Amino acid sequence: MAASSGADLRAQRGRIVVGVDGSPGSLAALRRAVREASGRRLAVHAVTAWDFPVESTFADTATVGEVHPLVAAEGILVSALVDTGVAADDETVMTALIKGHPAEVLMQIAEGADLLVVGSRGHGTIFGALLGSVSHYVAAHAACPVVVIKPVTKEPAEDHPVPGADGAAPWVIRHHSRYPPYAGWRK
Repeated sequence: MAASSGADLRAQRGRIVVGVDGSPGSLAALRRAVREASGRRLAVHAVTAWDFPVESTFADTATVGEVHPLVAAEGILVSALVDTGVAADDETVMTALIKGHPAEVLMQIAEGADLLVVGSRGHGTIFGALLGSVSHYVAAHAACPVVVIKPVTKEPAEDHPVPGADGAAPWVIRHHSRYPPYAGWRK
């Protein structure tokens, strides 16, 4: 697993970008992205966006509780990778901690990506976003196919897709006209 900057991530081809904020949806999205990338021999770029709290007046000294937001974001990303079983020496998974609003960061990093994967609901209060606003925004504006993963908390109804091995039911929200609809999640 390698750390990278936003510019490095955008320059690479053959990749799946996944937004990680530590929520159940983002953990399911990370699991799904890793599994999909493995099957298609693509790289995974796990991205965690961070920013200073709105009430902050001293950008470099602001904290979330007693922890600097960058340190908190790093802890979230590392925990998510451990929770989803990504090995520390996995060279196909790159990570990035990028300052900015999650939707904007993901849109920038996903330029030229094969796929962008996000959870349906995140921890919006940690990073200043409304719940669900990031997934709605990227689904409407991304230039690559977007898959929004909804974590399954109960048995699915008969008319809903069966969850994958990672416990997530897929939602294909939107695809860009340059790309065919992505149906790989429903086999």
